[in-house]
Amino acid sequence: MKTLNFYKMEGTGNDFVVVNNLNGASGFSLEELIEITPRLCDRRFGIGADGLMVLESSSDPDLDFTMVYRNADGSDAGMCGNGSRCLSLLATKLGMDTILNFNVHDAKYLAETDPYSGNVSVHFPDVKGPGHIRIDNKNILQIHSGTEHVVLFETSEKLKNEDLLIKEGRSIRQHTTLNPPGTNVNFVHVNSENDINLQTYERGVENLTLACGTGAIASAMAAHSETIKKDGNFTFTVHVKGGELQVLFSYNTQTDTYTNVILAGPAHIAFKGTIEV
Repeated sequence: MKTLNFYKMEGTGNDFVVVNNLNGASGFSLEELIEITPRLCDRRFGIGADGLMVLESSSDPDLDFTMVYRNADGSDAGMCGNGSRCLSLLATKLGMDTILNFNVHDAKYLAETDPYSGNVSVHFPDVKGPGHIRIDNKNILQIHSGTEHVVLFETSEKLKNEDLLIKEGRSIRQHTTLNPPGTNVNFVHVNSENDINLQTYERGVENLTLACGTGAIASAMAAHSETIKKDGNFTFTVHVKGGELQVLFSYNTQTDTYTNVILAGPAHIAFKGTIEV
């Protein structure tokens, strides 16, 4: 039996078990950490979290670290927006700079952290405008904002009916049209031109979560695509159950591309601990 040191962190309620494995600091290999992810994230028999974040050393001298993320079930989630903000804040608190360059798989990101306020902004690569698909007689927007997302526009009343959202989210997430690899499902209500409410059914968690950073980006872009659809620089406020996120981007109609993409919001270390594995 070995002891694992960890941090419990959250970004607008999206919570993570976070492990510092720079230069093997945790005493566990990356493969071992991935293998025990479901146990660590179990809310009744483990620490409890939406996923596992690992701060890894990067083989690229131009990068400060590599981010490894696994869903609560151990599957590879690709990018996690709120997780990246939490991991970047931890890296700064461990002695790295407040401006950080890191990778997730082959994609590169830049983070700006404020260790005093806990606010963290992450700059994303360009995102292609959403496509349209139809599933179960529903018009759905499909967009890849670092990982797979679909967006549906709903009434404010429906966003409060979580049992129904879970049922519909699970059905769409498992639909043969989208599998493999599956998708995250975002239910959005547009409050005004740059202000939306969001509930996300997350793949790998298989439930609604209090927030989803890449879902906030996808939903803001989908709302822009459906309600504004013009060139310019935009800032969206995204209200999630765990708080509030800001999504910033520029849009070009000729290329149907979102550039200068930024996800901003709070991150927080809830506690530090150890667990016997």
